Amino acid sequence: MSEPLKTFVGGAEVEVPNSIPAIRDALPEARREEFDRAINEAGVHEIQAVMRHWMLEAVPDPEAERILDRLARDEAERRSVA
Repeated sequence: MSEPLKTFVGGAEVEVPNSIPAIRDALPEARREEFDRAINEAGVHEIQAVMRHWMLEAVPDPEAERILDRLARDEAERRSVA
């Protein structure tokens, strides 16, 4: 399992769900069926974008898009160094 991602929302540190089960659990029950459908229909080239979209919904934050983009860049750099 990957290490939890964290961000600040309204000055408080919160964990950002970063796995399919964690994202699903963090969503309101009314959104889970749509999430399941989106994840199950995503291809290999789409899955990261689909997960980022739903991570944003699971942790509503005006700065989340910018933060998740930075996390994705950091992760890509980390993987290219390894």
